[in-house]
Amino acid sequence: MKASADSSTATRPRISRAKCATLRPDGFRLEGPSRRLDPRTHAYRPDIADVELAGLLFAPHYARAEPCRCVVDAVVVRGRPSEQAPAISQLVYGEGFALIDKAGDWAWGRCAHDDYVGYIPAAALGAMAAPTHRVVAPLALVFANPDIKAPVVRSLSIGARVAAEDEDGFLRIADGYIHSRHAAALDSKALDPVTVAESLVGMPYRWGGRGADGIDCSGLVQRALELAGIDAPRDSDMQRDQLGILLDDDMAPARGDLVFFPGHVGMMVDSERLIHANAHWMATVIEPLADVTARLQPLHDHPITARRRISI
Repeated sequence: MKASADSSTATRPRISRAKCATLRPDGFRLEGPSRRLDPRTHAYRPDIADVELAGLLFAPHYARAEPCRCVVDAVVVRGRPSEQAPAISQLVYGEGFALIDKAGDWAWGRCAHDDYVGYIPAAALGAMAAPTHRVVAPLALVFANPDIKAPVVRSLSIGARVAAEDEDGFLRIADGYIHSRHAAALDSKALDPVTVAESLVGMPYRWGGRGADGIDCSGLVQRALELAGIDAPRDSDMQRDQLGILLDDDMAPARGDLVFFPGHVGMMVDSERLIHANAHWMATVIEPLADVTARLQPLHDHPITARRRISI
């Protein structure tokens, strides 16, 4: 269950939405009505900020993000530069990262696909050829040769991005071959995000996961929508506020509707069943929506906080 816990205690500077007015050659001031930036998707710290925020907030130093990619099979994104810090998200092989600052063994910046801000080990970042394909199976084996009987070199998780060329029913990548059924061109789109989510039934629940060794509730929704060509924010409260159209209480559920609970989200498989990655079963499961709401009823007077419908 991945929601707004990371932002609830964060200090958010009040900033201005309006234009910058020059005070002197080396400075500016901010004018206009103020609001607060969400630190989950706006990269700023007391000592440094993304240069893209220069017109919105003051910082002692601004840095222009350097585009990098994840060059390991998967890496956890953390809220602090420590292996002991809680996970807040995850990158898989080939996904982009906008590097803003590097100190010691840690890199700080934004995940390119959703602007989520965090720390990852600097060794997980590097340069690679521009991806052409994306893994669409829960797991893609990388064979040493274009032969299903060949030794398996490694495996790549759903969403991993690779530069590949077709070869005898396989896709040749830098260090091996992926079967063509396990990946698709970057610009291809799944017809139904629910079908993508269904392919992950049984995957372990993992806080912050996006499909490598586990996945969380909002990660499941984000990944399923991504493969259907729909950008989605990272956390369930963001998805509740930004995706689709809000449904009235009397509207019947339909396949693909998103159902939101306190700190949780799932996707309707049909008018009665929900698919969701959850800590109760510690897995991605399909179960009756009525069972989920009954389980939450002792804790919440109104277990369902919103329902939203996305046009595919």
